[in-house]
Amino acid sequence: MAAQSFEKAYRALKKGDVAPVYYLTGVEDVLKDEFITFVIDETLDPESRDFNLDVRSASDLSGESLHALIETPPMLAERRVVVVKNLEQWRRNAKVWQVLDRYLEHPSSTTVLIMTHGSGEQPRKAVAAHSEHVVFDPLNPDRLIRWVRRRAKLAGFEFADDAARHLLAAVDTDLAALRMEIDKLASAAPDGVVDLALTSDLVGVRRGETLHDWVDALVLRETTGAISMLDTVLGGAGVTGVRMVSALGTALIGIRIAREQLDRGGNERQARDAIFAALRAARPHGVRSWKDEATLWTRAAGSWTARELTRGIRAAYECDRALKSTTVSTESGTLASLAMDMAQLEAAA
Repeated sequence: MAAQSFEKAYRALKKGDVAPVYYLTGVEDVLKDEFITFVIDETLDPESRDFNLDVRSASDLSGESLHALIETPPMLAERRVVVVKNLEQWRRNAKVWQVLDRYLEHPSSTTVLIMTHGSGEQPRKAVAAHSEHVVFDPLNPDRLIRWVRRRAKLAGFEFADDAARHLLAAVDTDLAALRMEIDKLASAAPDGVVDLALTSDLVGVRRGETLHDWVDALVLRETTGAISMLDTVLGGAGVTGVRMVSALGTALIGIRIAREQLDRGGNERQARDAIFAALRAARPHGVRSWKDEATLWTRAAGSWTARELTRGIRAAYECDRALKSTTVSTESGTLASLAMDMAQLEAAA
């Protein structure tokens, strides 16, 4: 079967259309776990769940044990659910694949089999062809903010004002880290509401001192502000020098797209549209709302020439290489040097 998005698979489940076999691939393991929970909730009653749910790691299963697991009939229920995680743990020519392939040709009508492949692993074509293949790609910015708000609601609170967006700015798009921070916020939410101040306190990152703020300062040619917040941004959870330079490089490339449109005689709307189209096609990691990024990068393009942007992108690339080298002294010093290089480009112009 052709691969489908998890949104489409969710919609089918909500209508009661449960497939006999699911094959979950893609990079977002958190979303895979959520989908598995949803399938279980749609398939099994709480009273019979203990008897009719098996969750196993592929490494613990041989051909014989897999056969017994998936052919066991349900107890006091219409169906049972079997979850087998991390199929990549089986050797390519292991006999267990033969058992699985035979089952997939004629799956049981009383068993819902859910299989996962680890993040970054290539799907097995034979499995994908005989199952409901669901791909879990990274969420775009709009879906990500909805996911954060939904997780908060499940945890028993709501975000007020810009608190949810600040959480994303502070933690980035790592769903596991976001889920952990949401759980922390749930334990401290007064009256079921988390505001911006509480989010800043518990996450440990104040508004105006996030990785995105650092990037914005550099691309808007506010070098002093970028350098002053450097150590604070580097001290954020999960923030590394490489991640900061990667975010800067993405922004510079976006601004270069806008600059090219403007140099061709286009207006700001055309520049924003070109950036938005590039973001939608590339879906780069760690960006905010595509609309907001397109607006800011188009505004920043007025402060850069095409030649400066080319040199800036090259400087970011060299900084990335230096940060990945074992000879670099400190991340802070290397990033400060990059910021000064950006300032010198403006001074030279």
